[in-house]
Order: sequence, then structure tokens, then C-alpha cells
Amino acid sequence: MREVELKSIAAAPDAVVAALLQSGAEPAFAGHLSDRRFDTVDRLLAERDLVLRLRTYANDGGSRSSLEFKGRTHYADGYKVREELGTDVHDAGAMLLMLDRLGYVVTGEIDRDISQFVCMGATVRVERYPRMDTLVEIEGTPPAIEAAIACTGLPREGFTSQRLADFVRDFESRTGQRAAVCDRELSGDYRYGAADA
Repeated sequence: MREVELKSIAAAPDAVVAALLQSGAEPAFAGHLSDRRFDTVDRLLAERDLVLRLRTYANDGGSRSSLEFKGRTHYADGYKVREELGTDVHDAGAMLLMLDRLGYVVTGEIDRDISQFVCMGATVRVERYPRMDTLVEIEGTPPAIEAAIACTGLPREGFTSQRLADFVRDFESRTGQRAAVCDRELSGDYRYGAADA
């Protein structure tokens, strides 16, 4: 599967959610989204720009997880493009143990509260991080992405193919504050660098 995406800062995330709903976007999920990224001890996956992650969606209705692989990043016509493969995981605890037994270690954590929608054939996520700008991420085909952007109420020029690590650096440079993209970082535990985001 091919992942094509753009991201933008949302200074007024509630307004974005309202604009999406008004445009007819269908709510798909609201709750907590956690990613745990894995690599070998010597970071062989990161060296090749590959990602192995365990992703968990959780809310009052329960939780579901998936193991996902992301291929090398490419850029085409201003969009970020990667191969993405994934499969449902019914026992995240067992999967964590298997990855550990295979020699993989957690190299990055990302936690955020999200509102996710299906809009114009694209997936739109409003992502609220522990301490950083709220982001809107849109995935789909380029025409679906462009149609969904028009439904967000955000200016098209604000959408970019930048990675999360770039948004972290921009936030820290602009505010002088240390960003927190995982729950652990709010207490000052910065065991992973921005490049791991």
C-alpha cells in the first residue's frame, strides 16, 4: 500500500473539527493514539529510513493495535510518499514480547489525542500532542487530499510534506520550549530524540 500525506499546524483545532463536520466528514475515531517505534540496537532500520511500529488506538470503547512497516520516504509533487504495510494485532503485549525476543528495542514513542475523520475519500486526523502544536494530517490520493484540505478551513499553503521531527524543531525554535510528543516527556523524561519522532 502507498501512503501519501500532508500535514499542517492547526492553531484552532476545534474550529478545524467543526469545519470538517460541517462539510460532511464522517467521524471515524476519537481517543488516544500511541506509536511505539522499534529498531535494532545499532539502528539498522533508521539507517535505511525504514519504520517498524506498534500502533494502538484506545478510548472508552476499548483498544485495537496494529503492527506496521513503513518504507523509505519519497517526495512526489510536494507530497510525502511511503510504502506502508500493516496487520491487526489482537494481543499487543504478546507482540511486544516477540519483538523483544527478536532483538528489537523501542527507539521512539509518540502519544497524542486524536479526532479522525473520513473526508472526501481521505483520512483526516487532528492530532493534539502533550506539548507541541496541534497538527492536521491528511492521507489519501492527491485529489482526495486536496479536496479534504478545502474542508478543514485551513490555508492550503500551510500544508507540507515535513516529518513530525521537523514540526518538533520548528515548535522549539519558535517558542523556546521543549516539545513533548509522548506522555513520558511531560515529566521531563526525554529518552528519545526528535529524530526518532
